[in-house]
Amino acid sequence: MAASSEFEMDQLPSDPLLHIFTYLSYRDLVHCSFVNRRLNELSKHNLLWKSLCCQHWLLTDADRLQSGLSWYCLFKRYYSDLGRYIQHYAVLRKAWEQLKSFLQQRCPRMIASLKEGTTEAELNDIETQIGCKLPDDYRCSYRIHNGQKLVIPGLMGSMSLSNHYRSEVLLDVETAAGGFQQRKGMRRCLPLTFCFHTGLSQYMTLDPIEGRRMGESFYPCPDQTAQDPAAIDMFITGSSFLEWFTTYVNNVVTGEYPIIKDQIFRYVHEKGCVATTGDITVSVSTSFLPELSSVHPPHFFFTYRIRIEMSSSASREAACQLDSRYWKITTSDGNVEEVQGPGVVGEFPVMTPGKVHEYASCTTFSTPSEYMEGHYTFHRLANKEEVFQVAIPRFHMVCPTYREPETRTDNDGEFCNTDHRDRGNDGDDDDRDDDDDGGDFSRMREMNMAVLEGAWCPRHI
Repeated sequence: MAASSEFEMDQLPSDPLLHIFTYLSYRDLVHCSFVNRRLNELSKHNLLWKSLCCQHWLLTDADRLQSGLSWYCLFKRYYSDLGRYIQHYAVLRKAWEQLKSFLQQRCPRMIASLKEGTTEAELNDIETQIGCKLPDDYRCSYRIHNGQKLVIPGLMGSMSLSNHYRSEVLLDVETAAGGFQQRKGMRRCLPLTFCFHTGLSQYMTLDPIEGRRMGESFYPCPDQTAQDPAAIDMFITGSSFLEWFTTYVNNVVTGEYPIIKDQIFRYVHEKGCVATTGDITVSVSTSFLPELSSVHPPHFFFTYRIRIEMSSSASREAACQLDSRYWKITTSDGNVEEVQGPGVVGEFPVMTPGKVHEYASCTTFSTPSEYMEGHYTFHRLANKEEVFQVAIPRFHMVCPTYREPETRTDNDGEFCNTDHRDRGNDGDDDDRDDDDDGGDFSRMREMNMAVLEGAWCPRHI
């Protein structure tokens, strides 16, 4: 019997080896380059690194030609600058490119407000200034674009209702650092957004303390029933910066958030929330307003936008006018309320073939979720005696996940301890000054309180 001979992989012809190498990560290719001279040469093959450059840095042939480098050297150049972000860069850059491409034709002035990306040195200086590490996904995004100028409308969405207006700017890292919070109840929190009109900000947790989780984003909400002003409830908007930002971008570019008068409005249209009766179609989208809501006491504020459209193929005789509305409102605890009244927001729209009528209204609940449904009553213009109803589809209003602070004291003076699965540890921070308001956003809590106390809500109109 012939003796078996050992076989080494590098004895394979080049083509099979290169095919095997296409399944390797950039780290594995680097490791292969240290085996011997032949594998070193094969591991630097241009096509291998072209694929990796496209995958991790979204580079094109035009980028390589402009650089004058091989794909291998181009990968090394990007890795030397952005290597720590290799897990996030492609996702975030793609999100930014999609957002800019979508808004370029619809909101060009918003694109003009974006700032160029910051540098590693500047981000390191910010970390030194605030005494906290910035998450890599946040740093990566700010290497691409350093937020936007303090202008209106804000990139992170608007909302307009009666005498209330909100538009959130994506803060540049320098301005955000100026609003870094060290006061009790908001310690180690960095603002992501800011609204000039309401004082509202979304924050990101830089340290898992006071019942918050590392990297999550949230709207702070003062606990009005607690004696301790540091008792801050939280409406959670994302588990990480990457999730928070890419989810928002996806909602914009897919049309989930409509563009109205050159602004992004954060209405959510529930799939299937459309009802057609004869020639008239009614659709509904909703939005939660954290700046007008509270957890303690339970007060959840929603706005809804309704679109009524008559088919362009309807006959002229189908023209009609809305007379009244009827609502059936069901809360999550099972309570049912019925509301009816003339017109909608003081109007009695006339519907003709092809016409669209849209309006926004609002409502408040003491439960975090509920749904509404109902109908409109119309009469034909050609025959006022012909009265008919048009269905309003059922639509749900659900507030974001919220969390109470770790500890709070109620108005009776009793100390309450709220259980959290991921409770943070204050560590060495006990010697910090809890009275430090934390910069330019120190009055944000009081501003939100003022807005809440003055909120006006014409229910179910």
